[in-house]
Amino acid sequence: MTSSRDDYGRQNLFQDSGYFEAADEGTTLSQPEDRLGDEDDRSPQWHGGLSFGLLVLRLVLGGTLGAHGLQKVFGLFGGPGISELSRILGDQGYTSQTTLLSWLGGVTEIAGGALLVLGLFTPAAAAALLAVTANAVYLQYREGFFLGDGSGFEYHLVLAGIAFALLFTGPGGISVDTNTPWRRRPVPFGIAGLVLAAAAVVAVTFVFRR
Repeated sequence: MTSSRDDYGRQNLFQDSGYFEAADEGTTLSQPEDRLGDEDDRSPQWHGGLSFGLLVLRLVLGGTLGAHGLQKVFGLFGGPGISELSRILGDQGYTSQTTLLSWLGGVTEIAGGALLVLGLFTPAAAAALLAVTANAVYLQYREGFFLGDGSGFEYHLVLAGIAFALLFTGPGGISVDTNTPWRRRPVPFGIAGLVLAAAAVVAVTFVFRR
């Protein structure tokens, strides 16, 4: 049996957690629907820990792949540049338009990474980066899971997993996308992004590996 002091302590703990929003004074909430209201009319709520965690994921994924894109397109950070990347793609089994594919991959990583860091058009950015990393997993899976001598796919799988998660969580409160439909209802946009990412992987495989 609990005392009123215990109940009061639990209530204060819940209110201090950052996931509690007090109702306006004089408002009676008799049903769950009264608290929720119309989902489309609700403004996004601030959840400090969740928003910060999603920001970290966006910075890690967007920053990492954005840097890889700069390596591919401009040869920065000791990267190969377009011509060398085109040759590498030829060695990996791509037989058609490897220069075009190099540009597509590099620009996608730069643009998608920048958008993800900003939290702008997050579903599109996450879907684009998911397509890039999923394609990398497809290329490397025959080499085994662990990196070892650099040939395993575990690294690409981790990045793909982050992109996949961000598709369905949305960008969080620390983002440009704060008051957008995909922030308030990320799941439908996540499903659409997943379909587009899968279609992009299939298209790259069949068009550039003929």
